[in-house]
Amino acid sequence: MKKNILFVNACVRPQSRTLRLARHLLEKLDGEITELNLETEALQPLTKDSLARREALLQAGALDDPMLRYARQFAAADELVIAAPYWDLSFPAALKTYLEHISVVGVTFQYNELDQPVGLCRVKRLWYVMTAGGPILPPNHGLAYVKDLVQTFYGIETVRCISAEGLDLRGADPEVILSRAMKEIDRAAL
Repeated sequence: MKKNILFVNACVRPQSRTLRLARHLLEKLDGEITELNLETEALQPLTKDSLARREALLQAGALDDPMLRYARQFAAADELVIAAPYWDLSFPAALKTYLEHISVVGVTFQYNELDQPVGLCRVKRLWYVMTAGGPILPPNHGLAYVKDLVQTFYGIETVRCISAEGLDLRGADPEVILSRAMKEIDRAAL
């Protein structure tokens, strides 16, 4: 049976260099790829009303409700690829909104008897693909947030980051920088 690979595309620009790197990675992975383009999804930040609705669904055991589809899709993936450009020391807001929607007790995680989160996701590896026009200054807040979230709550053991930075600096050759990142993907143990 082929692996179910979920590709979460948080790229906004049509000629996104992050998307280019992610597509190169996806060509190397073996499995059935489902792309979720956050630019075209109707995701809205959670509000008092939407949180109350979600809580009511969870209490009723209505895990098949369309409101929980992103969490179910995420939990059912065998492997994940997130492509998100490095924006304002983090990532685009659409990715944060998506992460809010997949953080669902009883679908992507639960709490054990010690009130510690335990992941319910099948996936063991997440690829985080990013590019930056300038340098990525430590700490990398976007990567750190995603890594902490998926390891702490969803039980995803391995987070691999593929990045290309400094693409827009004076004297930089973006094609050379992207080529280096693609070679890193080619060498990665896929």
